[in-house]
Amino acid sequence: MNDAARVWIVDDDESIRFVLERALSKAGYRPHTFDSVSAVVAALAADAPAAIISDIRLPDADGLSVLGALRERGQNVPVIAITGYSDLDQAVTAFQQGVFDYIAKPFDLEQVISVVSRAVAGSEPPAELKVDAPRDQMIGDSPAMQEVFRTIGRLSRSSISVLITGETGSGKELIARALHRHSPRSGGPFVAINTAAIPSELLESELFGHERGAFTGAHARHHGRFEEAGGGTLFLDEIGDMPLPLQTRLLRVLAEGDYYRVGGRDLLRADVRIIAATHQDLEARIARGDFREDLFHRLNVITIALPPLRDRMEDIPLLARHFLARAADEMGLEEKRFRPETLRILQTLPWPGNVRQLQNLCQQMCVMAPGEQIFPGDLPPDLTGEGRSPAEGAWPDNLRDWMKSALRSGRPDLMSEAREQLERVAFECALEHAQGKRIEAARLLGVGRNTLTRKLKELESAGREA
Repeated sequence: MNDAARVWIVDDDESIRFVLERALSKAGYRPHTFDSVSAVVAALAADAPAAIISDIRLPDADGLSVLGALRERGQNVPVIAITGYSDLDQAVTAFQQGVFDYIAKPFDLEQVISVVSRAVAGSEPPAELKVDAPRDQMIGDSPAMQEVFRTIGRLSRSSISVLITGETGSGKELIARALHRHSPRSGGPFVAINTAAIPSELLESELFGHERGAFTGAHARHHGRFEEAGGGTLFLDEIGDMPLPLQTRLLRVLAEGDYYRVGGRDLLRADVRIIAATHQDLEARIARGDFREDLFHRLNVITIALPPLRDRMEDIPLLARHFLARAADEMGLEEKRFRPETLRILQTLPWPGNVRQLQNLCQQMCVMAPGEQIFPGDLPPDLTGEGRSPAEGAWPDNLRDWMKSALRSGRPDLMSEAREQLERVAFECALEHAQGKRIEAARLLGVGRNTLTRKLKELESAGREA
């Protein structure tokens, strides 16, 4: 690290400027702060730092416009973008315009220092690449999804092979489509094949095609998925289930770049980018002899580990609103919304089916919920575990999962939030059991009637504010 390196900070939030300035000074840099794009552009007319950290949303202009000012002056200064409003499109746009790196708020100071260190060391930001790509329906403010967005942005200039790992229903094909749309091959086709859904005896023909008469029933030439994806991307879903003989042939194609149709003699060129996905532990399958290690290394150039929904609970309100709106639009029904207390329940569930399970629930609620608002009682009993004993419901485990997710998201005042939810559920259930009799409900809970009345008013007020 260059101890004398100057780093400029551009952010309209004084507290962010203060924190970054202090951290950079402590790390041995010489920071200088600005609160607007115009201020830093004016300073560039006379000087240039070793690196610039710039917020994207600034009062007078887009923070990324600093890149244009640098290019106009021929100044090769790496720009690190930071933002509190990150999504996939913004991440990709930032990388395509030439940022050195992209960091979502709230950020870890050690991460910022590490990125600054690499920037100052002399790495050059990439040149601008313009890609007119449609918006991907990828949603998430959680740190785990922000990292996925950053990775897609970093890969937007590349056609390198990618392996996507994640549980069933977590959205692996969505990631693959986003990688394709934000790539130099976006003008070509995106072809997907689920290798686990096709019988092994037909999979070779599906992938590579066959000639007429190659086998019984082959009455005409068939173009395989490699040909269909020419100039674009071939997505091999559930690659872990591919039979070993086909793994060998796929490896040969990836290594040599060409192949034959089944029963054919014409050598064909494989002009595709390979994106593979699996929910399985490929290294464990390699150890058992079920997957080729050399193929794994060919596919595993870059890995994107997609988090399960239970590890990104803070994204549930965003996802739920999106899926409800989409379901209403697709079915021509009135759009509905989850009550705040219903969303809180959804954020405590284990979601074994991941995002796909949440999407299915939203479609079900769009049809079955009787009113415009979806209350906890509208949720399916098999989802919430209604009717099970406390031991079967394992509510402490659900609470533990919620707390871990909330801690990862960096949300403050968690004890107050947990206490409010516990009191809300306890009071509502006790009143329901006592058929609305407050004296009886208070007795069952072991609190005074006045306490019960006061708490109900507080919770009702909090619910209206939410």
